[in-house]
Amino acid sequence: MNLQNHKNLITEKGFTVIENIFSDEEINKIIHVLENIDTSKETFRKSQDLFAIRQFLKEIPEVKDLIFNENIKTIIKEIFGEKYFAVKSIYFDKPEKSNWYVAYHQDLTISVDKKVDLENFGPWTTKQNQFAVQPPLDILENIYTIRIHLDDTDENNGALKVVPKSHAKGIYRPETINWNVETEEICNVEKGGIMIMKPLTLHGSNRTTNGKKRRVIHIEFSDRKLPEELNWSEKMN
Repeated sequence: MNLQNHKNLITEKGFTVIENIFSDEEINKIIHVLENIDTSKETFRKSQDLFAIRQFLKEIPEVKDLIFNENIKTIIKEIFGEKYFAVKSIYFDKPEKSNWYVAYHQDLTISVDKKVDLENFGPWTTKQNQFAVQPPLDILENIYTIRIHLDDTDENNGALKVVPKSHAKGIYRPETINWNVETEEICNVEKGGIMIMKPLTLHGSNRTTNGKKRRVIHIEFSDRKLPEELNWSEKMN
């Protein structure tokens, strides 16, 4: 893997796609675990258009060894840095007939263990006993997201569409996107491939039109210690 090239792409455009990070056998093992979980827990969100598991690595610890294979460990070390750890994880299953689409947005919150009054931290939200807060910009700029694809994904089953270079423009309100200046790129990823992106990259996804599933594991990484008594709620080395 020529990772320097991918590192440059992330710095320049805000994202990159790396294929063949997981073998079919590795992906099938992960899917096997997912097909045998108790889906009634309250951290699981289930609807016709989406099944999601928040705090995924905490809820389904048996996938950890399957996800952090040698390729992923190398990518974390060489592209992100020696001291990076996982801080947030979500599993998304977008079913074959899903009408669920996501408008352009940046990922602006982090998951933390409690609510504390801190300068430059806010607004706050709480979902399913999970505190989330928008931290100062430098913390967001420091995060990397890996999206592991368990299915072939293209524009017909909800591949991410992104605005290249938008990660370098601070907080970028989607309603202010100037399409005379900006471009849109669709990130097709094959089963077993990954997409890496900076959370400030504007991204969204369309409805599914080809009757194919889209299952993605989303994991965010940071190397920052949070101020005072605040902790990452899902910190995992």
